[in-house]
Amino acid sequence: MTDRRSDEARDPVPWTEWDKPRERWLMTEQDTYSWPRSMLLEVLARVLFPTVLVFSVYLLIAGHNDAGGGFSGGVVGGLAFVLRYIAGGSAELAMAVRVRPPVVIGVGLAIAVLTALVPVLFGESVLASGIWIYEVPVLGEVKLASNLLLDLGVYLLIVGTVVDLLRTMGGGTEVGGPGVDGEELDEERG
Repeated sequence: MTDRRSDEARDPVPWTEWDKPRERWLMTEQDTYSWPRSMLLEVLARVLFPTVLVFSVYLLIAGHNDAGGGFSGGVVGGLAFVLRYIAGGSAELAMAVRVRPPVVIGVGLAIAVLTALVPVLFGESVLASGIWIYEVPVLGEVKLASNLLLDLGVYLLIVGTVVDLLRTMGGGTEVGGPGVDGEELDEERG
């Protein structure tokens, strides 16, 4: 029984392919028409992606009392998806986003509109805010404001819009993207 890795280690690798990802966890899809992929950029994108998303959620939550909120958190969250798109193209973006962007946009818009109109049912003005204070054993006093739901709706709306723009407009910039047939590609490469 031979080790497969030892056979691969013996084969010389051309210098033009030193940076090409060989591990399966880096390659989301083999696409012959996409741009050359950099392993360094892919690894950095995979490390930074969750970190940037956590920071965007922090901006969303801290936005009521400090700088931040749904819009700025949504822009930072959208930039995380832009980073994944730059690293691996539409295949990488499709792996990172399992939900269709129009659904995320619709849910965000519905949450924002419902949060704005629910106070009217209780005799308050549109966008009136309620504040609830809870005592949590480990964290202490936690203040929850109803406008956090409005910020959540705006956050989802912005992230969904950025991902939808990447999916629709960005997909056409790749070689072999939507709208390009095989004959045109052969002519361009030939």
